[in-house]
Amino acid sequence: MIPEEIIKRIWPKIRTKHLFPELPIPKVSESRENVALEMKNKQITINPAFSDKIAHKMDVEEVIEALLDHGISHYTYCPWDFHTHLRLFAEAKRIVKDKERAKRAAGLFMDVVADTYCVKGKKTPLPELYKHIDKGKVDEVITSLYQRIWGVDLCAKEDREVVRRLARIPYLDKKQWNKSIQKFSRVIKVLLEVEEEDRQEGSQANPMGEHGLDGYTLEEIDQGLRNFANQNVGLKEFKETFEDFEDELKEVGYGMEGGMGRGEGNPLDADLIYYMKLAENHSIPIKKLPMEKRGFLNPHSHCPWEIGRPFQDVDVWTSFGKIMPGITQTWNKIEGSTFGEKESVPDCIIIIDSSGSMTNPRKNLSYAVLGAACATDAYLRNDAKVAVYNFSDAPMGGKAILNFTSERDKIYGILCKYFGGGTALYLNELDPLLEASREPDIFIITDMKITNLGKVIGYLNNIDNRITAVYIGENTYSLRFREAMERKKNISFYNVTKREDIPKIVLGKIKEYFRGNL
Repeated sequence: MIPEEIIKRIWPKIRTKHLFPELPIPKVSESRENVALEMKNKQITINPAFSDKIAHKMDVEEVIEALLDHGISHYTYCPWDFHTHLRLFAEAKRIVKDKERAKRAAGLFMDVVADTYCVKGKKTPLPELYKHIDKGKVDEVITSLYQRIWGVDLCAKEDREVVRRLARIPYLDKKQWNKSIQKFSRVIKVLLEVEEEDRQEGSQANPMGEHGLDGYTLEEIDQGLRNFANQNVGLKEFKETFEDFEDELKEVGYGMEGGMGRGEGNPLDADLIYYMKLAENHSIPIKKLPMEKRGFLNPHSHCPWEIGRPFQDVDVWTSFGKIMPGITQTWNKIEGSTFGEKESVPDCIIIIDSSGSMTNPRKNLSYAVLGAACATDAYLRNDAKVAVYNFSDAPMGGKAILNFTSERDKIYGILCKYFGGGTALYLNELDPLLEASREPDIFIITDMKITNLGKVIGYLNNIDNRITAVYIGENTYSLRFREAMERKKNISFYNVTKREDIPKIVLGKIKEYFRGNL
């Protein structure tokens, strides 16, 4: 029977065995001879050349079932998602240092977990498959490990000391995977170095396939990066891990479109993506514009007409053209309330300090950039646009200005610029931004150590736009700013001393809006 017919016949049974995973029916395709299966965008592909190669040792139907058990167990149990894949890779690299060996270590660990999960919980021909497939030196060790922990004779030559150490690892305990893969990598580190030399001499690849990014959709990759960034990983570790996968990310098309840290034809920017992903999980709310009284009257309800009431309020259609008490109907009118021309969140000007007293966002986590990124994300999600005024010593040229846009990569690119000089705003440059949009909000984030702080206070005191002022840390400058602006009804203050303070910010939350009371 040909492989396509075998798959069609056994697929319902395999889906039932694995509790109906959301995967399409596997396909058959000729690929590299020594690679048995591949998974791309959830599509499993079986290589018939591989099954034909061992058909004299094992029934073809069992070979295909074993391969599908292997592939589905990766999807349903380990790594399960891209975040887990990244986490396991990062832990492996702590031990083996080299990125290619770390990818191989993570792949082998995931194989052991997925295969052991399948063998321990389901009826599968996987042990028989591992008994007959061709193996490299590392694959032989892994098969020896299977022989030990599965309690099945797989005809493997056992390195007793190595296998003993590997067998002590609790592979099926998800809570210990971080520690487990470190132990696993430490044991096989030398073997991976030897294998790398053998591969350079032309030895075979992993017959069960390597674990690259093409098994994930772009949405799964995006979610995995978001979860990884929010797993309390520092900027340095995120960048290093991201850059280790950069070539593969480009191959699968991640970031090809704007808004993901990469303009067309430009390299992926790990810094921008780090702040993007953090901001997406640190959502902060926006107060929408209050309804404003317009002064004109609108018809609201009917009442009987009485002598003395104005004739222009009579509703002639419901009064049948008659002016008679009890029959004639007149309109009750109320003052109109409306948002005016724009029934949505206003645009926002983000003013961010990148002077020498602020953290360089490309070296360490910057609360200023993260706060501004969260504000950006909030306004863009509400279909508003964002302009950026990034300043250090603006009068001396230490500045970057971006007009109103909804393109995330451009906004984040300006937010992540770091000048590291003095601290002064050139206030006249804010006027064109204020005029470019109808009554935009202002979000300013700084440590307030501004040399022309008095002029900044005077400028902000003379405008009625909603202002959200965020100051990093406590100092005499921030206290002076707050005392000088305290009486303003259109400003709210927030102090950020740690990352957890950022979600407490409420954009546009002010005591009184200049058009009316909140």
